[in-house]
Amino acid sequence: MKRSQHLVGVLLAAAALVGITSLFGNDYYLRIVFMMCVYYLCAAGMNVLVGYAGQKSLGQAGLFAAGAYAVALLTTRTEMNPWLALVAAAGISAVCGVLIALPSLRVKGPYLAMVTLAFGIVVEKLVGEWTDVFGGAQGIYGIKALTWDGQPLTQLQWVWLGIGLCALAHLLLRNLLEGRFGRALLSLQADEIASSSVGVRVYRAKVIAFVVAAVTCGIAGALVAQQNQYINSDFITFHLSIFILLLVLFGGAGSQYGPLVGTIVLTAVDAALARWPSAQHFLYGFLLLFALYVMPGGVTGLFSKWFRRSAEAPEPSKAAAVPTRIGPGGQGELLVVQGVTKNFGGVKPAQNVSFRLQRGHIHALIGPNGAGKSTMINMLTGLIDPTEGSIQFLGQEVSGRPVHSICCMGMGRTFQNLRLFAELSVLDNVMLGRHSRMTNGFFASLFHLPNAKREEAATRARALQLLDLVGLLHLAHHPAGSLPYGLQRRVELARALATEPQLLLLDEPAAGLNPQETAELGQLLLRIGKCGVSILMVEHHMDLVMSISDHVIVLDYGIKIAEGKPAEVQANPRVVEAYLGVDEPEEEQHALCAA
Repeated sequence: MKRSQHLVGVLLAAAALVGITSLFGNDYYLRIVFMMCVYYLCAAGMNVLVGYAGQKSLGQAGLFAAGAYAVALLTTRTEMNPWLALVAAAGISAVCGVLIALPSLRVKGPYLAMVTLAFGIVVEKLVGEWTDVFGGAQGIYGIKALTWDGQPLTQLQWVWLGIGLCALAHLLLRNLLEGRFGRALLSLQADEIASSSVGVRVYRAKVIAFVVAAVTCGIAGALVAQQNQYINSDFITFHLSIFILLLVLFGGAGSQYGPLVGTIVLTAVDAALARWPSAQHFLYGFLLLFALYVMPGGVTGLFSKWFRRSAEAPEPSKAAAVPTRIGPGGQGELLVVQGVTKNFGGVKPAQNVSFRLQRGHIHALIGPNGAGKSTMINMLTGLIDPTEGSIQFLGQEVSGRPVHSICCMGMGRTFQNLRLFAELSVLDNVMLGRHSRMTNGFFASLFHLPNAKREEAATRARALQLLDLVGLLHLAHHPAGSLPYGLQRRVELARALATEPQLLLLDEPAAGLNPQETAELGQLLLRIGKCGVSILMVEHHMDLVMSISDHVIVLDYGIKIAEGKPAEVQANPRVVEAYLGVDEPEEEQHALCAA
């Protein structure tokens, strides 16, 4: 659905809900609808963190408390306008999101969940026992409610406000998640190493996801406090964190409509079982296990295939012009490796290795298995730091730089073992390659400003051009993981080219390819070289190496044993010995047999 059509649809749905709720004469039902709005705000932000970034958090009750107690303290101890207090509560919640993210994101998996759980428990204890500030079980009374025309909002007006905020949150998050930042967050969930290799700042993206979840949850907490004009520690429980997580998982994590479905269903169930708290807790535990093991895609995941768009070939006009220039080309030294050594305990996959790469050349790094070739590629791209030595790219030292920074400098790569974002489309994979080249920031994306529109259109057009270059234009909308292995290799190559590299590092690009595919790859690499990209490839297919390389470097047990033109290297006795071994002298063979 086009963005303008979606906007109209959301506005019409919001207007319809406002009209329907206007007919409600019972404050109890209005209260249920209001709590649906509150829980949707919590779940929508949590979906960014869990469904997109893949970070499991059990501390949302603490962020809910941050917003609730912020607005409570600001309106009871100062003369701040309650509307300004609501905005301030969102900002305070964002700060709390950063504070919880910084230590939490240094761990992964279950450890991350445990750290966030600890945060939620600490906040629960803090508001329950620091009575001088937070009131404990007695709570804080006299919180100023939001007003309209000088009068506190009625129950119906609270519902209208909740509907409006939910519609706004949905539209803003859709802007964010359907563009540059949404792709980046999904890439984190799939493969953080591959994500950083295309220029995504992994840690920063995770922090952004935490902050988004914190802001929406903080606003929800502030609304509850202002609507009740009262807040105490009974609102802040571990049960709340589990319920918010359940809203996302049950509705469908990673789906923009999953939080809405989960909120409507579970809030209605929650209201129906309000008289039986023990039954509530049992049902939540059951539904959480059910969602995790029986329908991991949630309710929306069961029906998503019915609504999935059929793959359509992109318009020829958008991809007709195959790019003639990717890198700057030119002449001179591009990369200088000087005395690089790497120690893994007693193992040394690189020992005082030195070489220089020239612009406009196709270089090959070869050697027997275990020679240290992939380790060298990983050191060049920042995945591994060398123990000793210097690596200079474009005259700048890259040792110790983060992976995304080296990518931004102009060094792209593929991996020995495929690292595609398999659930994303081929087009989205390649568009992710241009993440670091896009200039639209967080707020430009959130509000879909003209700069974000231009960058998205330019990125899409460039990605289609690169897919045309590698012969995959007709498969642009297919899931990358559904393609045959040889075509997946080409997708990874196109994604690396989308980073606009001056130097392209290929780690065994022909691995798993048949002879015809290998020959086609060789012709493709020659075409890429003519587009201004210098290449360094690690490869075992000697026919491919000798047919397209301008310069060959040979490693054996981490030591450079030869370097030069393909014919020279092929005739080098040390290279022959490294690959084929040498016959033992006849006398030694007799001696060994006699022994």
